Amino acid sequence: MDSSAARAATAATLTIMLALTAACWFAAIRMMAGMDMGVATQPGSFTFFITVWVVMMAAMMLPGAAPALARNVHPGRPWAVPLFAGTYLVIWALAGGVVYLLDRPHGAAAAGAVVIAAGAYELTPLKRHFRRRCRESTGSGLRFGLCCAGSSIGLMAMLAALGVMSIAWMAVVAVLVTCQKLLPPKTVLDLPLALAIIGLGIWIAVAPAAAPALMPSM
Repeated sequence: MDSSAARAATAATLTIMLALTAACWFAAIRMMAGMDMGVATQPGSFTFFITVWVVMMAAMMLPGAAPALARNVHPGRPWAVPLFAGTYLVIWALAGGVVYLLDRPHGAAAAGAVVIAAGAYELTPLKRHFRRRCRESTGSGLRFGLCCAGSSIGLMAMLAALGVMSIAWMAVVAVLVTCQKLLPPKTVLDLPLALAIIGLGIWIAVAPAAAPALMPSM
């Protein structure tokens, strides 16, 4: 296809993606209203949880996948982008099943330990490997999803530990995940972030009452 047609198709794809992202944020905020109890959050029924989770993942993960979606634009194959995005979100839906099985009301010590581990993971070679693969062309949506899940697993575990139904923590993690997908690794940014996450975990473990958006309001 010529360059003008390619640019038009890519622009249309990204516009639809942004509109879908906005709609999912709106839906997530509505669905999660009144559900956030910090570390005491109850997941509810599996059907409810997985529905909310998939909407959350679409809101949080699609913006960072914009370059990958753009690479899959083919006017002769209109199903290519929806198939890629759908299979990408399947990986995150499966991750939601794991979160549902493991995440139950827990104490500040457990939350702090998970957050510290999430910060430490940011410094590992495994994290750097998956982050690099998530920023590259990785073929199918499933493979792309696996690489991005490997890159973001620490941040998503942190979200689950701090309050999986928290809009505030969801927004923080969404910004971090999107930046890591779109920006190349830089020690000058990544090291302070990892240390800040570890510091947050220590703060939560030592002084949970003072930690933001952690304990249920009374």
